[in-house]
Amino acid sequence: MKKFFKTQFFICAMVLLVQNLYSQGFNEDKTALSNFIKRMYNSAPFEGVKVIDDYDHKYFISVISLEKAKYPSSSTMNRIAQVKAQQQANTFFNGSTISSDLVIKTTETKDSTSTKSTVEMIESIRENSVGFVQGMELLTNFDAEEGKRMVFIYYREIKEEKK
Repeated sequence: MKKFFKTQFFICAMVLLVQNLYSQGFNEDKTALSNFIKRMYNSAPFEGVKVIDDYDHKYFISVISLEKAKYPSSSTMNRIAQVKAQQQANTFFNGSTISSDLVIKTTETKDSTSTKSTVEMIESIRENSVGFVQGMELLTNFDAEEGKRMVFIYYREIKEEKK
């Protein structure tokens, strides 16, 4: 009976050890990716989307930088960053339609000695994108520009389709 309990204890300990090692590997991968992107951003700041190839994985990232002073609370800033990241991802994956209008307005004023012409140009650019992007997750966020801006990095692993 004693041998049976020792065997059961050994099996339980091995299961817990293997499970613990497996879960640590995921967090280590996520931390390594986060640190890599932070270093990349600090060496040359950027915004927008990128596809990053790792040895075993391919990641899609969306980088948003927001000015802290514009937002009344951190929850509002977090929500806006999430929506902007999803918008960037949607445009990347599903494309967008861009339309542009140029209005040229001229006015003439005459007085007794001369005529003055004023030309005013107004350009209106609209972008429409329709689609759905799922699975974007906040990888990390950090302060930039001496604490004036907050950088949010959202990511998603790109799964290769098997043929």
